Amino acid sequence: MRTVLPSGMRVVTERLPGVRSAAVGLWVGVGSRDEWPDEEGAAHFLEHLLFKRTPTRTAQSVAVEMDAVGGELNAFTTKEYTCFYAHVLDEDAALAIDVVADVALRGECAAADVDLEREVVLEEIAMREDDPEDLAGDLLVEAVLGGHPLARPVIGSDGSIESMTADRIRGFHRGRYRPESMVLAVAGNITHDEVVRHARAATGADAAASAAPAPVRSGRAAAADSGRLVVHPHDGEQVHLAIGIPTFGRSEGELRWPLAVLNHAVGGGLSSRLFQEIRESRGLAYSVYSSIETYADAGVFSVYAGCRPDNLAAVADQVRRILESIGRDGLGEDECARSRGALRGGMVLGLEDSGARMNRLGAGELARGYHVPLSESLDRIAAVTREDVRAVAAELLRRPRSAVVVGPFEDEAELPAELFAAVGRARPSPRR
Repeated sequence: MRTVLPSGMRVVTERLPGVRSAAVGLWVGVGSRDEWPDEEGAAHFLEHLLFKRTPTRTAQSVAVEMDAVGGELNAFTTKEYTCFYAHVLDEDAALAIDVVADVALRGECAAADVDLEREVVLEEIAMREDDPEDLAGDLLVEAVLGGHPLARPVIGSDGSIESMTADRIRGFHRGRYRPESMVLAVAGNITHDEVVRHARAATGADAAASAAPAPVRSGRAAAADSGRLVVHPHDGEQVHLAIGIPTFGRSEGELRWPLAVLNHAVGGGLSSRLFQEIRESRGLAYSVYSSIETYADAGVFSVYAGCRPDNLAAVADQVRRILESIGRDGLGEDECARSRGALRGGMVLGLEDSGARMNRLGAGELARGYHVPLSESLDRIAAVTREDVRAVAAELLRRPRSAVVVGPFEDEAELPAELFAAVGRARPSPRR
């Protein structure tokens, strides 16, 4: 069910009488793409700070309240939204709503807390450097989307975080956290009316407070005119290869389902071509898969493989062969059927707890402004034909490819020719 409060905040719920829990999420339609270039990382930094203190709570008192009821409280920031969430017993839903609203709406961003949490965020940035798989993924989005705001890392950079001030963070909070951009999503053993009642009490006048207009999302095309190749030197036993192609945004929603079927067949499961050819048949990599990141006006289809450096040429060659084959011939009917079944089964099984249901409610309301019933999504997947997938593959796989290599290489000249062939680039002349 759905209710819009007088402030403009939306409340969406799903009753699950067969559980004893409630998952509560306050979703804010603000992410890293909504930052100005000189405030890179502000959305994520703010998410950290809001937990430190409110007018009536400290970080410790929040922790004590949630521990006392066995609850979970956390938050995350993405490129397009931020979510503050709690998972509690159904009888403690009112407490969870009050806490997440207090944190998100009334967190104070005190100067002392900014200086303290700055060090925590800098440690988080350092952790990313120590996780080459995640690093390769971030660098790939930047390579594929170029100068688009979506290309900026959610976490920011050392320089942007070190220069962030308390006034800048508070201004970001006041200017971006507008009630009309917020969704309170609750799933579990609750009723809609009681959630609305608790939401009114928890948000109060704060949710209706005025705020400066947020930047308008441009909606311009994000695809690069040509692919890029990025080499990021990193000591380690493996090389991490990520190849990406610009794909469709949510505005082209009709293409979502055949793209999902295509992705699963390429590298989304154990029967996928990437897994079977690169790992099972040749033993070239332990981890190999494909994935899709979809945003309002752009997206990225990517392939990842982690392998020993002396296997990089063979892995890149197999990726090229697989993508070229699918771009030319599409998928077999058996592959399409298998992928449709896997997607439908995974969607249903993935929604068997209240937290997953809440995530689907909140993210869907922010993205589309309405809830898509599970049955409709399942029907849309089942309706995808081999020709639908062939058309999407033909369009997608003719687009420019970008690649990121994180591993023991200093520059492009050290990379194998097979990698350049995989992304359609000429190999540079060897260094003299």
